[in-house]
Amino acid sequence: MMRLPTQPTAAGLDACFIGVPMDIGTSNRPGTRLGPRQIRDESRMLRPFNMATGAAPYEHLQVADIGDVPINTFDLKKSVGIIETFYDDVLATGAIPLTLGGDHTLTWPILKAIRKVHGPVALIHIDAHADVNEHMFGETVAHGCPFRRAWEDDCLLNDKVFQIGLRGTGYAPQDFDWGRDRGWKVVQAEGCWHRSLVPLMARIREMIGDTPVYLSFDIDALDPGFAPGTGTVEPGGLSTWQAFEIVRGCAGLNLVGCDLVEVSPPYDTTGNTALIGANLLFEMLCALPGVGRRDITLTNLEF
Repeated sequence: MMRLPTQPTAAGLDACFIGVPMDIGTSNRPGTRLGPRQIRDESRMLRPFNMATGAAPYEHLQVADIGDVPINTFDLKKSVGIIETFYDDVLATGAIPLTLGGDHTLTWPILKAIRKVHGPVALIHIDAHADVNEHMFGETVAHGCPFRRAWEDDCLLNDKVFQIGLRGTGYAPQDFDWGRDRGWKVVQAEGCWHRSLVPLMARIREMIGDTPVYLSFDIDALDPGFAPGTGTVEPGGLSTWQAFEIVRGCAGLNLVGCDLVEVSPPYDTTGNTALIGANLLFEMLCALPGVGRRDITLTNLEF
């Protein structure tokens, strides 16, 4: 990832990139098992200095790519257990995991591992879908269920859960209202149209404070005009600049883990979806605790 060194474990690292090449939890178009390798490939031109925020993460953090979780590609439930155990080992080193997905099922076992270290955490979840289904086609483990399962496992602080970008058709109002009924803050995509999300993120930072927080970014939160390479596309989504505002707006929070999920290379003929995913993962790295920032002057249109 980003031409970084590789090593077999997270020992000695402040942060690490991890791939979870999985799509056995998908319900529509498959292909996310190929996401980590494509994101890594499209990350090769990323440079070490963030020209917008002044962040130079490699000056402050030891970072490496520790490869992929060895999931069982034939058994989703076994894979969930494998992922949780893998992240137990990563978190025991003190490293902050940055995950390349893979379908969104993976966030549930990661949050279970994080709970053992940090207790229930705040959550910033960017997605077209709420992913709080009780079941999908009779299955309770799938990419539409991770946050329902995480809530059941007491992984989340209800008053500090934020879902941004939800949209599209549904089966009933409960598709989005289930979280609201538990005190979660749901910002539908329509509320983001034609707006900067800088004020929203300022409010979220104020509400989260220094509580440990997990950031989960499903690439289908973006409008398919920006990121068509995903399994369950919905029109009317966020723009790339709004995505940057969200992730950059997490700087200053006590981030304990991040993921970027649902990139499906078979539907990403130009590579742009994976490229955007790689850039968002770099922005997540730049937002981690301990990353210093230099003063940057952004020239506006009036000079």
